[in-house]
Amino acid sequence: MLYPETLNVNEHGHLTIGGCDTVELANRYGTPLYVMDENVIRKALRDYKKSIDENYQNGGMVAYASKACCFKEICRIVMQEGCGIDVVSGGELYTAMQVGFPAERIYFHGNNKTVAELRMALDYGVGRIVVDNITELHLLSEIAASMEKTADIYLRITPGIEAHTHDFIKTGQIDSKFGITLENGDALNAVKTATELIGISLKGLHCHIGSQIFDEQPFIHAAEVMLNFIAQIREQTGVVLNELNLGGGFGVRYTDKDSPKEYSEYMRLVSAVLNEKAEKLNLPVPYIVIEPGRSIVAPAGITLYTVGSIKEIPGIRSYLSIDGGMTDNPRYALYKSPYTAVVANKADRPADCVYTIAGRCCESGDLIQENIKLQRCQRGDILAVLTTGAYNYSMSSNYNRIPRPAVVMVRDGVSRIVVKAESYEDLVRNDI
Repeated sequence: MLYPETLNVNEHGHLTIGGCDTVELANRYGTPLYVMDENVIRKALRDYKKSIDENYQNGGMVAYASKACCFKEICRIVMQEGCGIDVVSGGELYTAMQVGFPAERIYFHGNNKTVAELRMALDYGVGRIVVDNITELHLLSEIAASMEKTADIYLRITPGIEAHTHDFIKTGQIDSKFGITLENGDALNAVKTATELIGISLKGLHCHIGSQIFDEQPFIHAAEVMLNFIAQIREQTGVVLNELNLGGGFGVRYTDKDSPKEYSEYMRLVSAVLNEKAEKLNLPVPYIVIEPGRSIVAPAGITLYTVGSIKEIPGIRSYLSIDGGMTDNPRYALYKSPYTAVVANKADRPADCVYTIAGRCCESGDLIQENIKLQRCQRGDILAVLTTGAYNYSMSSNYNRIPRPAVVMVRDGVSRIVVKAESYEDLVRNDI
């Protein structure tokens, strides 16, 4: 079963994405190759934007979490769709600004922003700086005062909510490097401090409870906790905060074990509770910001590889080696992340052979999937790993001095390069 809506099988039995034959793409651009369908990205942004408009009476903003996949063309698409963008480094901020992204629609995150990055954010005039801790709050105040500017901020709150995801991608519970803890009183003290510091204008709060979440209940609980805190702030300080960033974390389908909800269903359920809670607390419904990343770009992308050697160990396993690996997709090595794959030039045939997909790196842990069912393979076949639009390009590396692949965007049967493949010259460009 092909999960992303962009995929089909043509009359030649080849896998297609966005109307383009993947075998032809591999022949034209080479492999490994990241391929992304522009229409899928735009539709996801529009669906999220529509759900915000329909469900939140005081409006809101879809701020694409660019850590999922960040290059100029992605930033252009997000900008053209009227959405905001969430950046977590000077590099992501710089990339967005290079395409003329409206600074007021930029949200700058990070648990340890450098002085240079904070100055950069103030120089550009980003919409909101999301302050992660009390140390950063004082530092930003000093920098803003020295520049004779005012930083419009959110405070990132750790609401103590456990989301059922991999330990490494849980960020809302108490034991996290992110955010200011709510339960021990640190969050309220941070709010009081923010209202007293020069160069700081507290506009709202932020929370993010994790990633790859399918259950709406953690999102609902987070909204309730944050509104209760906004009410507590009003009671103890007299300050009424009118903006609430609920983060992202919406799950996507990597295999048939995943069952994501429609974006509109998340928004409907969360907004109903949030509106009811605001009325009960006699609070205005906040301006809501959400930060989807994975769910916007993951289903839009696949990665193409060429099959090399096949090593069969009777009674143990069969290794299928490809011309990429953990340098272009480290997520299996990091998280044992599940993926669906298909032999692109045999996509109409039954997947009745079991392989472990091995990368080309000099590392025993360089695997993409283990014991996955595929069509029978031979050297020269084209392998497509699905749902790789998020965190694959952005987490890629030059381990073993391997150049990063190109990124090709497809739309209605037409393809174009949006990120050039690295060359060996690129690898040594900064060497002295």
